[in-house]
Amino acid sequence: MRWGMVIDLKKCYGCNGCVIACKQEHFLPPGVFFNHVIMTEEGKFPNVKKLMYPTICNHCEDPVCVEVCPTGASYKREDGIVAIDNSKCTGCQYCIMACPYDQRTFINSANEPYYEQGKSSLELIGEKLYPFNNGTVAKCIFCMERIDEGLKNGLKPGIDREATPACVNTCYTDARYFGDLDDPDSIVSKLVRENQAFTLCPESGTGPSVYYFE
Repeated sequence: MRWGMVIDLKKCYGCNGCVIACKQEHFLPPGVFFNHVIMTEEGKFPNVKKLMYPTICNHCEDPVCVEVCPTGASYKREDGIVAIDNSKCTGCQYCIMACPYDQRTFINSANEPYYEQGKSSLELIGEKLYPFNNGTVAKCIFCMERIDEGLKNGLKPGIDREATPACVNTCYTDARYFGDLDDPDSIVSKLVRENQAFTLCPESGTGPSVYYFE
């Protein structure tokens, strides 16, 4: 089993709903984002085309971030998800330098509130659910807590939204698909085969689990 994501670039119009859904799902501190939407253009006036590239951690088959981590804080699960054990992270940032996709974030101010009056009740709840420590690294984890909880309750990730990453669940145009890349009959495997889907930075040789097609 290898969880992966496929993104249809024709459907993405840069609403940033995935960015906000991810931030809300994990109660991310100010200035911290796990999802990004890169907006660029190609061509010359008047034949100009606007391009949107949603980016997240690629959950690579051969993650260099795991290889360089001196404490074992960065690790790869059996289902292909690359995660971070916050309690083991010393903040050396080797993984940030090694990641060819620039998808890791150093947490400078985990306890900083969004408002001058202090933390809201929701922020306090988020502290308990997803604690972040100053001086550590964080990133997208494919919402593995949603996947694990869904599997425990008999749900199917990629089909049942409760067991699917928040960015996929909230995408208004259904540009994102999630499933098992090792299952030839899964929606993601079919989309990769049928649309000549590609990965970013293939020259890195890391084997990304996030694919794109247009």
